Amino acid sequence: MGLLVTFLQLNTTGFDHVLLRPWHCMAFMDSLLPKCSSLSHIKQLQAHLITTGLFRFYPSRSKLLDFCAMSTSGGLAYATDVFLRIPSPATNDWNAIIRGQAQSPQPTNAVVVYRDMSRASHPRPDALTCSFALKACARSLARTEAKQIHSQLIRFGFAADVLLQTTLLDAYAKSGDLDVALQLFGEMLVRDIASWNALIAGLAQGNRPTEALELFKRLQSEGLKPNEVTVLGSLLACSQLGAIKEGEKIWNYIRDAKLDMNVQVCNAVIDMYGKCGFVDKAYWVFENMSCKKSLVTWNTMIMALAMHGDGHRALELFNEMLKAKMCPDHVSYLAAFCACNHAGLVEDGLRLFNSMTASGVSPNVKHYGSVVDLLGRAGRLEEAFNMVNSIPVVPDVVLWQTLLGACKTHGNVELAEQASRKLVEMGSNSCGDFVLLSNLYAAHERWDDVGRVRKAMKNRDVKKVPGFSYTEVDGVIHKFVNGDQSHSSWLEIYRKLEEIRFRIREYGYVAETNYVLHDIGHEEKENALCYHSEKLAVAFGLTSTSEGTPIQVIKNLRICGDCHVVIKLVSKVYDREIIVRDRARFHRFKEGSCSCKDYW
Repeated sequence: MGLLVTFLQLNTTGFDHVLLRPWHCMAFMDSLLPKCSSLSHIKQLQAHLITTGLFRFYPSRSKLLDFCAMSTSGGLAYATDVFLRIPSPATNDWNAIIRGQAQSPQPTNAVVVYRDMSRASHPRPDALTCSFALKACARSLARTEAKQIHSQLIRFGFAADVLLQTTLLDAYAKSGDLDVALQLFGEMLVRDIASWNALIAGLAQGNRPTEALELFKRLQSEGLKPNEVTVLGSLLACSQLGAIKEGEKIWNYIRDAKLDMNVQVCNAVIDMYGKCGFVDKAYWVFENMSCKKSLVTWNTMIMALAMHGDGHRALELFNEMLKAKMCPDHVSYLAAFCACNHAGLVEDGLRLFNSMTASGVSPNVKHYGSVVDLLGRAGRLEEAFNMVNSIPVVPDVVLWQTLLGACKTHGNVELAEQASRKLVEMGSNSCGDFVLLSNLYAAHERWDDVGRVRKAMKNRDVKKVPGFSYTEVDGVIHKFVNGDQSHSSWLEIYRKLEEIRFRIREYGYVAETNYVLHDIGHEEKENALCYHSEKLAVAFGLTSTSEGTPIQVIKNLRICGDCHVVIKLVSKVYDREIIVRDRARFHRFKEGSCSCKDYW
């Protein structure tokens, strides 16, 4: 009866008339705290605890601190202020603050608080303290701190705690120490689904997607049932690899297990299909979702269409999103700009940019960069430069790199040199900056300038990123580098390349040696072009798949102009659809044409 009266009083008069007795303090704390809907309520409850002397009773105090630190009404700062006034905080007091900081926008603060606790003579961290601190390490990518906490786990005797092992594994995986994560996983005597999920997600996010998929298959072979988190990590791995067959197996499992009621899972499936080159299948999933679409759903679908060069359809979907009363965010506009960039819809992109503020979205440096890219691709370099010099935000490195790339595309040496000087001033040491300028000089046969740029690269120890391509055949990923002879079928691949060269010459092919940016003879340039990684992958696809089967290739760099011409002809001569995903977009080759319409 007393509890009911208390609730009635809370609902009508706040906390002023509520009197808590020591013998039922904990029960009332558990009941009262959920009723605190504002920081004012929390302060009233704290005042009551202080005036009744119960604030010194640490379980009540710790519960109040924990609730305050985790509240969404801005209570973390207040909880921290209260905590700092406690003469001898108990372990649970520390835990409340560390937990709150770990979930805050600045999780590194939790690591700082944990370090302060570790240095104090009393009390000693418990398993929960370590768990909260490790979660903060995972969120802040604090690899060194995770290792330090790991050593303390062993010293405190917590190393065998299964939940802590999983949290530690997650911290290592998310902070990029994947080898240690794999070792820890191998040493675990008990692995629950969360352990598998942490490692699969870590491998996928850490650019080791092949290992992520292998682990996913192993999980299933050991009889575990993947959940929503498991398939999210696995789909990400498929997206990176373009592994459509594995992706479709996971999609089939998702439907059988009824996981498609989760909007995040559906978003990941749309992303997977889009990045594997099957935008129509992505759209089918988008149209037939069992759950309600989120803004991320719309953004993902618009971006998939944009990456495939279907700019008009992407903009139509953007307008449909507005009609569906979805308010676009920064990502929505970036996806729409990407659609305009890849389809050459300059005026549409500019109109969209000018409408942003009216929609309540303020342009940031990425949006300005997209418009600069839009103008640069269209050859409107002076306008692009003027925009960079007049925008209300500080231009970043990426923006100047975008300009440099546009200058390379359109052969404007003077403006390229200006962009290059800006990048040097900003301290950029990206190999792409040097390579673009060097290639531009080489295209104009300014070999002395090429030598000067390459010398600068050597002096700064800048290494050029090697190009590679891979393709999936019968569920196996095959990777190729330029001039690769390491593949078990390399002789057959090279013979197929010779056959290709012979057959496409009948259609008027002449090697575009201007893409070989070295001071060597014409014949040597032809040979250098012949064995680019994407050509090797396509040749392997022709030799390893049945007639009519589409060939998919993923390249880490931009596809070269000669390869683009060759693959167009291959699609016609061999009657194959060939889908190439380079670092910027998709190229769908069919019957001698490309979906990019040679605008890339």
